[in-house]
Amino acid sequence: MRTIQVHLPDSLDLDETEAKMWLASRLYEKGKLSMGQAAEMVGLSKRTFMELLGRYGVNLFEMTEDDLDDDIKNAEDYSS
Repeated sequence: MRTIQVHLPDSLDLDETEAKMWLASRLYEKGKLSMGQAAEMVGLSKRTFMELLGRYGVNLFEMTEDDLDDDIKNAEDYSS
């Protein structure tokens, strides 16, 4: 694994773990890292990383509102 050094302004209230989480969550969201790679980058288990993603605005499910509406309609059609 590569190491990079980033200088952040003192006024930015982020600790090292939170900065890593922001970067890892974005790289995961963009498909640059797998869930396991992103979790390892932060030093978390996959489960813990996955549970924290919502706090960083990352949705685990790539479902649009239209997809959800279609699923609901299909479920209603089959339940009758």
